Amino acid sequence: MPALTLDAPKLFDLTGEVALVTGAGSGIGQRIAVGLAQCGADVALLDRRTDDGLAQTAGFIAETSRRSLSLAVDVTNGAALNEAVARIEAELGTLSLAVNAAGIANANPAEEMEESQFQTMMDINLKGVFLSCQAEARAMLRHGRGAIVNIASMSGVIVNRGLSQCHYNASKAGVIHMSKSMAMEWVERGVRVNTISPGYTATPMNTRPEMVHQTKLFEEQTPMQRMAHVDEMVGPAVFLLSSAASFVTGVDLLVDGGFCCW
Repeated sequence: MPALTLDAPKLFDLTGEVALVTGAGSGIGQRIAVGLAQCGADVALLDRRTDDGLAQTAGFIAETSRRSLSLAVDVTNGAALNEAVARIEAELGTLSLAVNAAGIANANPAEEMEESQFQTMMDINLKGVFLSCQAEARAMLRHGRGAIVNIASMSGVIVNRGLSQCHYNASKAGVIHMSKSMAMEWVERGVRVNTISPGYTATPMNTRPEMVHQTKLFEEQTPMQRMAHVDEMVGPAVFLLSSAASFVTGVDLLVDGGFCCW
């Protein structure tokens, strides 16, 4: 057996890395952004929100003594994303990590859905992830290294009982397969691409007062009998971005409390 050279405690250390997180103003994106800073990364925060979500995320990161940069960017605008990456590299340093968490969710029966509702879902959830990855990878490929994690959903793998959201399910299935495809395009050039597919998660969107009945059903349908906490998406994201996952690319990591087993 060869001599051990691996320093296991440092596998998840992101010190010296520069990360970009889309959808960083709330929910899963916000918590992952803070988690990356807690592991040592400087983090660029992107969101199209007009409230104080980004400022709140930046405040959390300041408490970790890491740097952040907040940018109001619409992920459906490729030029704006390219400009954002250029600014990130100018102000924070070489971009090496990215998490694309920006997305929307809504429901409507397929036979009643307006074309505009379907198109908006695809524009944000699928095209937005593509344009984000494209801008990020252009920088990473120049440097010969990088890791990207796209937030998909278990809805890209299964059809949720009782929810009429064929457009959402299709967008997330697209994110999963698109990520695998990009992973293979860039596999020999130093850039890894993986996805995380959360199950029902207690984000602000899913814990609104009017969602109480639906939330109860989500919990009952999940083998662990509860929804995920946003904190529970941090570990999987850090793993996939870190040296611990240096031989992992093109993988869809289900974080669903066992939902897809049934």
